[in-house]
Amino acid sequence: MITSLDPSALSFLNGIALIQQRAQTAENQMTTGLKINAVSDAPGQIANLYETRSELAQAQQIDTNLGQVTAEVNTGESTLSSAVNLIERVQTLASEGATGTATAATRQSIAGELGGIMQQLVSTANTSVGGRYIFAGNSDHTQPYSIDLTQSNPVSAYQGSASTRQIQAADGTTFLVAQTAQTIFDDPTGQQNIFTTINNLRLAMLNNDQAGINAAMPNVQSIDGYLNQQLAFYGNVQNRVTSETNFGANYETQLQTQLSGIQDANLAQAITLMQQSQTQETAALQARAQLPKTSLFDYLA
Repeated sequence: MITSLDPSALSFLNGIALIQQRAQTAENQMTTGLKINAVSDAPGQIANLYETRSELAQAQQIDTNLGQVTAEVNTGESTLSSAVNLIERVQTLASEGATGTATAATRQSIAGELGGIMQQLVSTANTSVGGRYIFAGNSDHTQPYSIDLTQSNPVSAYQGSASTRQIQAADGTTFLVAQTAQTIFDDPTGQQNIFTTINNLRLAMLNNDQAGINAAMPNVQSIDGYLNQQLAFYGNVQNRVTSETNFGANYETQLQTQLSGIQDANLAQAITLMQQSQTQETAALQARAQLPKTSLFDYLA
């Protein structure tokens, strides 16, 4: 483009534009607290900036997910701890009712207490957190069980589904966070079926059936160990969630520091740059104003 300005005027205007650009940059930094407000501010840092922001957002989401699952895992561990105590009570009742001196009335009373324990265990299997049944597997909006002690098989079939839900850790690995109520209480193979074992004992006590009581005793003795294994699963998940949460918090701090180094403005430097720009602009304008103004008439005079 052809300009009618003389070289000195053009140089002056370019200098003023450069000063004003630096002043605008300083003002943007002071306003936003960031030294990168546009790609042109630091083209070589943009890829690193976006990558760090993405990693931080992912770490924060993982931390949120871990926080949400923490309540479920803690509740699962707590309720299963209570269930273990109930199973220990079942074993005590079984021993009391299995003696040859136990009367029919005593066994009737034991059967009643066993029925109450079954109801409590079904309630445990139906535990919910935030509207989600934590032992229902992937069908966490469906109550796993119902119970009707007037029936010979009082506990309903499992209404949930398999549990395949996993949580992602900050290092990218994943791990299971839940067991199903069917796995815990209602093993379909019958070998470690807590509901069936207690109900068989309950019915034998109701019928004053010594042979039935004796037949139930081996399973009664084994279900405590089995339930403790399920409790240990939740204890291990608790430890993993805590460990990953701590790791994630440290990783987020590192990313925040890294991001701050890339994008945060040095406000002291920005203020100094603004002051310098204002001083330079004022000085330039004053110097320009003092230049002699001549025209063709000056030369013809």
